[in-house]
Amino acid sequence: MAELAVTDQPNPVTLKDLFVQFFIIGAVSFGGGIVAYERILLVEKRKWLTADEFMAFLAISQTMPGLNSVNLAVLAGDLLRGKLGALIAVLGLIIPGSIFVLALGLLYSENSNHPMANFLLMGVAASACGLLAAITYRIGDDNWKHFKSVAIIVVTFCLMSIAKLALPLVLLIMAPVAIYLYRPGKSL
Repeated sequence: MAELAVTDQPNPVTLKDLFVQFFIIGAVSFGGGIVAYERILLVEKRKWLTADEFMAFLAISQTMPGLNSVNLAVLAGDLLRGKLGALIAVLGLIIPGSIFVLALGLLYSENSNHPMANFLLMGVAASACGLLAAITYRIGDDNWKHFKSVAIIVVTFCLMSIAKLALPLVLLIMAPVAIYLYRPGKSL
């Protein structure tokens, strides 16, 4: 039903455009920032999804097995162009990274003993952490303006990073707290 609403627009999304846009995302995103690039494409740049639709798709993709970014591509592609759109979006997203990782793997296997290789990898890891922090801030949008949201974020960060608790345990602790704080009809 949602597919009809999108394809009934005067300018429906073409499979070529879907592939090219996700290919660009796959080619320019590094270090976990891919979800933010997908948000920029889908919500801000192309307006193929609303911010609420994107957040719903992100929540669904986080509950599915696999990478969130690939799951988002499947959901968005399916909404925009059906099953073929889902396949095209995923292929566009993963082809550039696959080629890049394969080339880097071959290059690293030939030069793994070079002292510069490990320094380069440490720099890439530090950059990826910074990019992930910036992406988290951007995706959070309005959540940073609410004390409850910031408190949940800080406590979750402390449980994961300082207390070094496993993710399932943190989810068991924080999910009920977040559900309680954001239960319908109650304002704290």
